Amino acid sequence: MLSLPKAHSQSQSQRIPGWIADAVSPLSEFMINVDPQEYFADLQEIAEGESGSVYAARLVCPPNTLSLPPGTTHVAIKAITIHPAVSPKLQDLSHEMELMRGVHHEHVLRMDAFYVNLVDDSVWIRMELMERSLADVVGLVGEGLSLQERMIARFASDVLLALEYLQKHHIAHRDVRSDNLLLNASGIVKVADFSNAVRVTRNSPMCFGAVGVIYWQAPEMRVGAYNALKVDVWSLGATVWELAQTEPPFADVQDPRQIGIQWPPLRQPELYSRGFHEFLKLCSRPYGSRPNPNELVNTPFIRNACGRAVNVQLLSQCRAIEEHMLQRESESGGES
Repeated sequence: MLSLPKAHSQSQSQRIPGWIADAVSPLSEFMINVDPQEYFADLQEIAEGESGSVYAARLVCPPNTLSLPPGTTHVAIKAITIHPAVSPKLQDLSHEMELMRGVHHEHVLRMDAFYVNLVDDSVWIRMELMERSLADVVGLVGEGLSLQERMIARFASDVLLALEYLQKHHIAHRDVRSDNLLLNASGIVKVADFSNAVRVTRNSPMCFGAVGVIYWQAPEMRVGAYNALKVDVWSLGATVWELAQTEPPFADVQDPRQIGIQWPPLRQPELYSRGFHEFLKLCSRPYGSRPNPNELVNTPFIRNACGRAVNVQLLSQCRAIEEHMLQRESESGGES
């Protein structure tokens, strides 16, 4: 977090109007009371969500000013417009920050800081700039991207390391899926969006209430009480299934009541190794015998993961395909 000299912080205390200060009060403990436009410039929209857009922003100050790693030139900024209806979202963000207090891991994406931008009355949330989600990667397979088993294993390995760390802190993410697994420029996957996460105790890990998206949901979440620390492994298995098939399990099922407790068979099972199939079976076990993340990191499927450089090259292929798609759309528009 940014640590400001006390005099600077106090001199900024009058910059926020009272109604905005009241609106952002749930985040007051985490808010950095400076004008974010003094630190970030050249915002370019890279994603759009329900609560606000995400931008790539260029740093206009030395990285160490913001406690960022040396060499950092850009960050991600999520902008949430401040109005009465957004108050529950800000309360949820406060809960998420409290839950993640003290959580620092290479494969976990955190919200680093909060600012108020008075130009458009919005909260700016600073995060590490990531290249894309695994959902974005899957979406390019139909455009010619080759997503190989060993690449999927590297993605899964990163997620397992994150889940292993989170479980040591008794945190269940409860929404592991391709949209919430993000790749950075170094080919490292990070687990993002802890809005559905919960902290439990070792002696009392049971929760009620299904959260997340049903295609990646562990079946026990839909029938009553469940062990929160067991559901993320199922969801990771569903994501691995999705990466292989380019759509999540049961995506073609119209009635949610028809979603089973085992994933459908793969369309071309012969394309995948014995280790791949065994990994999926382990992830889909009933929760009483479902392995923990630390047991899965040593499976043959994970041990056969590709090197990090392969996924960096995959990102280059993604960008090349997208450039080709834009050129094709441009040429098609010119002809019409």
